[in-house]
Amino acid sequence: MLQNAAQTYQNNQVTTASPAELTLMLYNGALKFIKQAKVCMEEKNVSQAHECCLKVQNILYELMSTLNNEYEISKELQKLYDYLLHRMIEANIQKDTDILNEVEGFFIEFRDTWKQAMILVKKQG
Repeated sequence: MLQNAAQTYQNNQVTTASPAELTLMLYNGALKFIKQAKVCMEEKNVSQAHECCLKVQNILYELMSTLNNEYEISKELQKLYDYLLHRMIEANIQKDTDILNEVEGFFIEFRDTWKQAMILVKKQG
C-alpha cells in the first residue's frame, strides 16, 4: 500500500515537472545509482552493480537525447556525456569504483551548476 503511494507520488512528480526540473531529477538519479553501484561493488554484488551502472548509462542516453544542438553548449555537453558513458561502461566491466568516483564528480558539478542556473532563471523571470 505504502509502496503504491510512493510510486504514485513519484509518477506525479515526473509528469508535472518542468523540463528544467526533469534534468535536475536525471542528475540526482544518476548520483543515486552511482552511489548504489559503488556499495554493490564493495559488497561484491556484481549483478546489482551491473544494474545500477546500466541505469546511469540510460540516464546519460536520455540526457543526450534532450540536447538542442542549435546551441554550442549542447555540443560540448554531448562530448562530456559521451565521455561519461564510455567511463560508465568501463566502470561496469572492470567493477572499478575509482571510475565511478570520477563520473560522480562530473554529475555533482552538473547538478550544482544546473541548480544555480534554475535559481538565476527564477530570479530573472
